[in-house]
Amino acid sequence: MSISGEDLILACSAIGAGLAVIAGIGPGIGQGIAAGYGASAVGRNPGAQGKIMSTMLLGQAVAETTGLYGLLVAMLLLFVKPLLG
Repeated sequence: MSISGEDLILACSAIGAGLAVIAGIGPGIGQGIAAGYGASAVGRNPGAQGKIMSTMLLGQAVAETTGLYGLLVAMLLLFVKPLLG
């Protein structure tokens, strides 16, 4: 059984893509925590709901960029294959 250089590159690209998608775990946990704290803050002070919600949604949008970058890297590794020439 012989593994060529191209097969090794494709296998490493698949493993790298899987590791890059793991970057979505952090934003998911962070957004869940932010939503929980936002809900409890609105429960304590319903009059400030607009400010709390806008701040929470802005923070979640910023946190989501990490997951999107991981997805972008994974798709590049799987479909573009820049190392094969």
